[in-house]
Amino acid sequence: MGLGVHSVTDNGGQEIRGSKLRYRFISLDGIDGGGKSSQISQLVSWLKDSGHDVLAVRDPGSSKLGEAVREILLHRSEIPLDMRAEMLLYMASRAQMVEEIIRPALAAGKVVVSDRFLLANVVYQGCGGGLDIEQLWQVGKVATGGLLPDLTLILDLPVETALARVGEKTDRLESRGVEYFNRVRDGFLSQATRGGYSVKVIAADKPVAEVQQSIRKVFLHG
Repeated sequence: MGLGVHSVTDNGGQEIRGSKLRYRFISLDGIDGGGKSSQISQLVSWLKDSGHDVLAVRDPGSSKLGEAVREILLHRSEIPLDMRAEMLLYMASRAQMVEEIIRPALAAGKVVVSDRFLLANVVYQGCGGGLDIEQLWQVGKVATGGLLPDLTLILDLPVETALARVGEKTDRLESRGVEYFNRVRDGFLSQATRGGYSVKVIAADKPVAEVQQSIRKVFLHG
């Protein structure tokens, strides 16, 4: 289902007419420190300016259940979490968000932009945490009812750069160290070539405006 045709303008000021939006459900992912929040904010504003009704969500989060689970997962370090239990909490939060928020929004013709989605589970708890990757994809597809983003953008940068950006304020995941995040980064890059869903890797070790330009080019030119 298309979302209509709009006239949009890229960062260089060039007007691009007859540009049909290729994607309705988009996720941004990558290791912590990649600048997802800033890029999502700018992407959502750009899509809205181009005439689309856009909803931004975050995974985990967005629903009441999701926000409660997010607090446990990221900020309640006094609560021990086995890697499998951690994975299932992410899946539960995502299942609720899909049914309560994402599917109704897509059915209403909105564009949905998600800060992380199922790929993050596969990479953080699978590639990084040692759980079986194929099982994670299977459980994830059950949790989402088979829903996957039309496009996943992976913001990629060296681990050392990412951790320097994160700084001393770390959550449960961010505190796992360089070796863990090297596995996570390698996991994102390897899963990007898996096939079966659309993934673009964006170099995120550049100025914010340049990264945003690269993201917009994906929407405009594929």
